[in-house]
Amino acid sequence: MSHIAIIGECMIELNGAPFGTMQQTYGGDTLNAAVYLNRSATSHSCSSDAPMIRTSYVTALGADSISQQMLKRWQDEGLSTDLVLIDEQRSPGLYLIQLDDAGERTFLYWRNDSAARYMVQHPDFDKITAQLEDVDMVFLSGISLAILPHDDQLKLLTIIQGLRERGVAIVFDSNYRPKLWGSQDATKETYQLAYKTTDIALVTFDDEQLLWGDQTPQDTIKRLHTLGVKTVVVKLGAEGCLISENPKDVPVKVTTTPVETVVDSTSAGDSFNGGFLSCYLAGGSIEEACHQGNALARLVIQHHGAIIPKAITDTLSNPIKK
Repeated sequence: MSHIAIIGECMIELNGAPFGTMQQTYGGDTLNAAVYLNRSATSHSCSSDAPMIRTSYVTALGADSISQQMLKRWQDEGLSTDLVLIDEQRSPGLYLIQLDDAGERTFLYWRNDSAARYMVQHPDFDKITAQLEDVDMVFLSGISLAILPHDDQLKLLTIIQGLRERGVAIVFDSNYRPKLWGSQDATKETYQLAYKTTDIALVTFDDEQLLWGDQTPQDTIKRLHTLGVKTVVVKLGAEGCLISENPKDVPVKVTTTPVETVVDSTSAGDSFNGGFLSCYLAGGSIEEACHQGNALARLVIQHHGAIIPKAITDTLSNPIKK
């Protein structure tokens, strides 16, 4: 059985028109990826004899009723919650999604005192660190880092580096959100450290271009390989993705079928990550994993919400399986 631990924050989500009808649910980039990974692994893994995948989510929640309901729903999704810390003094963060007519979204956040922001300072976080030594892979994002105080960012990255040295594979999605960072310089400093601990980078070209000024996806690939990243996957939206497993080889383009009508792009990258990781952990190649990530993302963006109903994702046939 492959075991992946995913580190991040899940918040309460409000989705709808300001002062109009809104739907309450939950979401967060890494939690969304964890849910889609687990669904993808159980519904359409890359091979019929693929090993089971255990998906653990690492975060902190409050002791309030909403936190407990979120925890139960994660368990219902098949996620392992043994690595979720409970902060008696704090509660989850909150975010509001507003969608325009083209399906593009804007976010408003209330998360500065969330339980997840202070999870590294939790008295039991060292116990979590010890348990992470036994997993096969750890996945985190730029948002996982951005929400933390600076000293906690450095502590977490030191832990991640130690895990990598022990043989745990590290996957990182930069998922750059400027409003979560004090400055571009602060972001670059932290991301440089993160990339130096990374085996597989799952990045979006728009993010890398915005932060680093990359002119082409090939520029992104070259920069990340130079920092020591072994495998680079650059997500290109409707164009699919570009992958490189060796800086000496020409990157490979993995195309996708464009969606005619995008309903909600909120979880496009997150669902790609989930599909990708489920296939890769089941023994698929990087290219096969990209095909599965593309297929899942293509389905998700045709529906409302960060986490769409399971009945919909269960309809997705494996694009690779013969």
